[in-house]
Amino acid sequence: MGIPKAVTMRLAAVFFCGMSALTGLQTALGAEKAALGAEKAALGAEKAAPVPEAAVEQLPSELCLGCHGNQGFAVPGADGKPRNLHVIPEKFSNSVHGKRLCVECHKEITKVPHERIDNLKVSCVACHEKLWDQAKKEGTTREHAHLGAVVGQIDRYMKSIHARPSMADQSHTNATCYNCHDAHYVYPAGSAERQEWRLNIPNKCGVCHVKEREVYATSVHGREVLEKQNPKAAICSDCHTTHDIEDTEKDATRLVITKKCGGCHEENLKSYLGTYHGQVNTLGYAYTAKCFDCHGNHGIQRVDDVNSSVHPDNRLQTCQKCHKGATAGFVTFSPHGNTHDFKRYPLLWVASKFMIGLLLGVFAFFWLHSALWFYREYKDRQEGKGHNTHVKAEAIPGKPPEKYFRRFALGWRIAHLCFAISVMTLVLTGMAVFYAETSWAKTIVGALGGPRAAALIHRVCAGIMLSIFFVHLVYVARKLYRARQTFTWLGPDSMVPNLRDLEGAISMFKWFFGKGPRPMFDRWTYWEKFDYWAVFWGMGIIGGSGMMLAFPNVTASILPGWVFNIATLIHGEEAFLAAVFLFTVHFFNNHLRPDKYPPPDVVMFTGAVALDEFKREHTLEYQRLVDSGELEQYLVDAPSPQFTQGARILGIVLILCGLTLLALVVTGFLGDAFGGH
Repeated sequence: MGIPKAVTMRLAAVFFCGMSALTGLQTALGAEKAALGAEKAALGAEKAAPVPEAAVEQLPSELCLGCHGNQGFAVPGADGKPRNLHVIPEKFSNSVHGKRLCVECHKEITKVPHERIDNLKVSCVACHEKLWDQAKKEGTTREHAHLGAVVGQIDRYMKSIHARPSMADQSHTNATCYNCHDAHYVYPAGSAERQEWRLNIPNKCGVCHVKEREVYATSVHGREVLEKQNPKAAICSDCHTTHDIEDTEKDATRLVITKKCGGCHEENLKSYLGTYHGQVNTLGYAYTAKCFDCHGNHGIQRVDDVNSSVHPDNRLQTCQKCHKGATAGFVTFSPHGNTHDFKRYPLLWVASKFMIGLLLGVFAFFWLHSALWFYREYKDRQEGKGHNTHVKAEAIPGKPPEKYFRRFALGWRIAHLCFAISVMTLVLTGMAVFYAETSWAKTIVGALGGPRAAALIHRVCAGIMLSIFFVHLVYVARKLYRARQTFTWLGPDSMVPNLRDLEGAISMFKWFFGKGPRPMFDRWTYWEKFDYWAVFWGMGIIGGSGMMLAFPNVTASILPGWVFNIATLIHGEEAFLAAVFLFTVHFFNNHLRPDKYPPPDVVMFTGAVALDEFKREHTLEYQRLVDSGELEQYLVDAPSPQFTQGARILGIVLILCGLTLLALVVTGFLGDAFGGH
């Protein structure tokens, strides 16, 4: 009976390995001697010959495992110590390389037995790229897709810090594939063997990164992995990535590590990204606090551990690493505070619900108001009742130039222009941080020179806005003091809301629904008064919270740290309210409603309005001035065509800027609402 070829090759391999191996084979060879003798007899005691070189590519792995598959198989290394060359056949066959021939990687092996090879050259890169090129020619299969993924990993590795020459020895890279992987035991994701390999990653990394591994072993992550064998706990590659590891001093690397923390701590990452620290991080800048700046890196401990850097006893010292003058108030700041956990953050929850109610109430009323107003004017025009109050300034040929009513003095107009520009700039710089995850935010912040430059511009514009508001308060107080004997708080010249405003609003809604005539107004309409007092509210809420955030050390020396959480919330939400209100309701009321066509209304730039338009818009004031004989002192010549045209251009530019900002804010809001951070 003939002996199977595989058995013959295995026996031959055992024989020649017995001749060449110096150590570790005595036990294995003893078990094979009888079989080898029988084989020799069957072959006529013919001396076995090495496998021809032409058949190298066909050498089966079983032939190699005839020697390397024996427990304890080793040869002396260059240092004289035994060099383990044992491969466990069962484990190898279950690996992703188990279906490959040994000689596909070990190309130096041209015959069996083979010469001793001290400097074994196996190129994982060359092998996988060759297989990938071959797979692309053959078409797409599941295996080919896997090869493509591996090649992608190789490409990332080649750009990593591990692929660069070692500082100690420029002839070698920092780490190669087989420093991290054992080529014989690479297993697919989800397998039990891969889980075992994963738990050993810290030890693999620790071969080079000795100190880091020692510290990691004492951490909450290290104890879970090394002591409890918890496969879900974080290992080195979970934070530092796998194949594209980079220098941790680089901003890009630090940002990636921060994002990786969210792989396990998803909710904490989301709440962190809602803070200014996280927003700057999202914009692509690494100078604000990140996860490891507060929690540490390799030696992370649980928050309630006295050795943790964020333990209450150590937290202030941790904050002071960045905030040099941080006071005790910083300790109660909640870097992971959120608005949906009432039990842990009741004040944030209440503040959030209040702001949501405020936004819904304001927008529901005024958007409905604007929609009904537009509808009513549209219907009146269809019925021939409409009129255009937006009278042009040009004189009619053959007719004396029409007189204009001086409505706003030069100081008010300059203040309004500066206020408008400062507010728009505040919206641009503030919303770019508020919606840091959007592409437009990153572009704008980058164009401005980064978050620090954007923050400086934001603070300067905030100073301008608050200064204008403060000067206005001084002016009004001075004027009221001078007119204290004659001024009536609820009179027609007063901005204080009164019952006539309520009556005007009710009459306006009756007109909206065709239940009454269009109401007549005095010097100030109810919507103008709302605009005016909304600024007071905005200055108090936005300005006050902004000052708290701009001077954190002062704030924390007076107030507890959770105030920062509340201030951040209401500062952003109120700014959103102001921006959307200004660029929708305010723009409609003053520039975009049908009877203002073509927009814009330039009275706030020229200071004067056509007398006919003034009579229609403020009928009661007009009649009152006529009856008192005071109208003449307010009449002025029409602004020059050049001045009017310049005012129109300025107005159009500002409206376009506002609408652009509105589009950006709405885009950010929708992305946040439906996509999340």
